[in-house]
Amino acid sequence: MSEDVDEVGWAIEPGDEMAPMIEVVGGVIKFHREAAGMSVADFGAAMRYGEDLIRKVERGARIPRVEFLYSADELVNARGAITAMRKYVEDAQYPKKVRALKELEGRAVELLLYGNHNIHGLLQTPEYAKALFETRQPPLSSGEVEREVAARVARKSVFDREPTPSFSFIQEQVTLERPIGGKMVLRRQLEHLLEVGELRNVMIQVMPTDREDHASMQGLIQVLKFADGSAVGRCEGAFNARPISSPRDLGVLELRYGMIRAQALPPGESLAFIERALGAL
Repeated sequence: MSEDVDEVGWAIEPGDEMAPMIEVVGGVIKFHREAAGMSVADFGAAMRYGEDLIRKVERGARIPRVEFLYSADELVNARGAITAMRKYVEDAQYPKKVRALKELEGRAVELLLYGNHNIHGLLQTPEYAKALFETRQPPLSSGEVEREVAARVARKSVFDREPTPSFSFIQEQVTLERPIGGKMVLRRQLEHLLEVGELRNVMIQVMPTDREDHASMQGLIQVLKFADGSAVGRCEGAFNARPISSPRDLGVLELRYGMIRAQALPPGESLAFIERALGAL
C-alpha cells in the first residue's frame, strides 16, 4: 500500500479544536500496540502502512480513518477500546470550517439559501459533489476530494432532524443546466431535486435567466434562523463575505432574499421547470 497520507488519514489543521482528542486517539492506539508487544515497524507492516505514518497517527498528527481503527483494534486485540474512539475520528475527519457550518445548520429552524453557480451543497448528490470538487484549481488530491465529499454528505443529516426545519432554496436556472460531471450525473442530480422538492418542509424555486429584475446580483445568500430568535447570514458580495448576525445587516440579506423569492418561479412552476430540464437531457 502506498504511503500517501490520504490512505491512512488526514493532517490535523492548525488550531483545530479537535486536535487534543486526536492526540488521545493516537495515545490509545499506541498504548494497545505496546501492550500487545508490537513494535512500530511490526504494527505498520501488519497494517500495511509505513512506520512514519503510524508514528504520525500515534502522536496525533494524522486523523486516522475509521477503517484504520477497526483494523488496529482487531490486530492488537483491544476489545473495542480503539474502535470506541470512532466518534472523535468521525467528527474530526471533516474540515474545520465544514464542522462549524454543520453545527449551525443542525441548530437552525429555518434556512434561506440562494445558489447562483452550482446546486446548493445540501441538495447535492455525492456524484455531483465529487465532480464539483474535482473542478477546483489548483486541483485537490483524491484524498482531499473524498474528504470534502464525505463532509458535504454528512451535512445532509439536517433533513432528518426532529423537529423538522424549514428550507427555502432558490437556484439560478444555469445551475440546473450546467452538466457538472456529465449528463448522467446532472440527470441524477435533477431527479434528486425533484425528490427533495416534494418534502413538505422544503421549497425549491428557480430563478429564470431571462428575468430582467434580480435583487441579488451580488451572489450567494445564506440566512440561518435559530429557535431563540437569533440568526446568522452571509452573502458573497456583501459585508466582505463574512458571517453577520446584527439585526441591521440580517435585515439587508432578508430583504434581498425576499425580493428574489418573489422574482423567482413559484415552487410548483419551479418543479415543472426542473422536470423539463431533466427531459431535455
